[in-house]
Amino acid sequence: MIDLANFRLWLLDTTQYSERTVSNIVSRFKRADGFVAWHNEPIYQFELEQNDLFKGLSSTVRSQIKKAVKLYSEYESHHTLPVRSDQTGRLNVLSLFANIGVAEAYLESIGFDVVVANELIERRAALYSKIYPKTKMICGDITSNNIKTKIIESCKEKGIDIIMATPPCQGMSTAGQQDSDDVRNKLICEVVEVVKKVKPRYVFIENVPLFYNTEIEVNGIKTLIPVYLKKELQGNYHINEYTINTENYSVPQTRERAIILMTLKGEPEWVLPDKDEQVVTMRDAIGDLPILDPFVKDISEEERQKMFPLYKERKEQALMISPWHKPPEHIKRQVIAMQHTAPGCTAFDNPVYFPVKENGDPVKGYHNTYKRQNWDTPAYTVTMDNRKISSQNNVHPGRVEYTNEKGEIIYSDARTLTLYELMKVMSLPDDWPVPLNTPEAFLRRIIGEGIPPLFVKKVFDKLKRGKD
Repeated sequence: MIDLANFRLWLLDTTQYSERTVSNIVSRFKRADGFVAWHNEPIYQFELEQNDLFKGLSSTVRSQIKKAVKLYSEYESHHTLPVRSDQTGRLNVLSLFANIGVAEAYLESIGFDVVVANELIERRAALYSKIYPKTKMICGDITSNNIKTKIIESCKEKGIDIIMATPPCQGMSTAGQQDSDDVRNKLICEVVEVVKKVKPRYVFIENVPLFYNTEIEVNGIKTLIPVYLKKELQGNYHINEYTINTENYSVPQTRERAIILMTLKGEPEWVLPDKDEQVVTMRDAIGDLPILDPFVKDISEEERQKMFPLYKERKEQALMISPWHKPPEHIKRQVIAMQHTAPGCTAFDNPVYFPVKENGDPVKGYHNTYKRQNWDTPAYTVTMDNRKISSQNNVHPGRVEYTNEKGEIIYSDARTLTLYELMKVMSLPDDWPVPLNTPEAFLRRIIGEGIPPLFVKKVFDKLKRGKD
């Protein structure tokens, strides 16, 4: 079976071809496979050239297809990375459901090398490879035997010490449908199969707290996920279950998670680190950033200048701090509602400036929407839909900026958090090497799915210090 997704990633990593050229090469190889089923033998080129459909093509197209075939042969022969030595005390990690690698942002700096990763969605896998070029990314569906075999073989080749698995939680999340029959709930079975085949020394599993109360059907029998894990793995592993809030680990964000740490029997046991004494607040995380006005997109430039006369200067100042610190775009009626909303409050409680529809009718919604964050607590849980004022708990805390001619207090930062502020709240490092041409909407959604990497760092660092 050909592997076009990982072939594409390999071309992007090892050649100077543009993304468009890479797409063309992949398409040409797929066409060759349609003429003659691929097998990596010297006779393949000869068989291809004898195919009547292939012979009917122009000489230029035939040449392009043969070049694509040659590149795919090189990919299959040379795409593996050299085995890393473990003599330095560093530990090798497999990241399952890796997304773009938010969780592992600090691991290399504390002695853990993510040498193999798996992600289903090609766009995410491609970005992961740009952020972590040393990691062997296997793009594809872990439920596919072909992909799972590649993961297991790569793990054995690299000598994996730790498996880190963060399977999708939409089937269990309070923000999702909470569907016990969601097929994604059963992805934990794939994790168990990989653990059994690879036999790592340690396993880290992360999900939402409802993970512990979710049933899956295995061999016709419904069972709770924790019961299933113990049945399958407790014979070889010590299993520690925790429910944590990341705000207790110096992350400026309230985010409850289920954490399972497994230790191969005979190894020093992996346990959660103690909670930190001090809570990091929004003020600690972003309180030093100057006021930034939103970009109001449904008004003229003249009206925009009247609403926010310092918009341009503040935008320039923000972009000097970070290219991700761009003014979010909103509509006028939502911005006005938030200009009259104090820190920690919702615009639904405003006596005059409450949320309205385009026709002026009041908006009906939950009181955690059109809501500003608090300065002196950690941020609310960052969700995937974090760019909207009308979604839950997304608006900057704001400050008293001035009192207008009507005697009304006007509050600053009538907008959602910028991507840079979200990164700070998520505890991502300032030097995280995400390419600057990454679409902002894509990154915002990814950050809303992730686990704060500072928490992951503290858990892995506890393992490292326990071994030293």
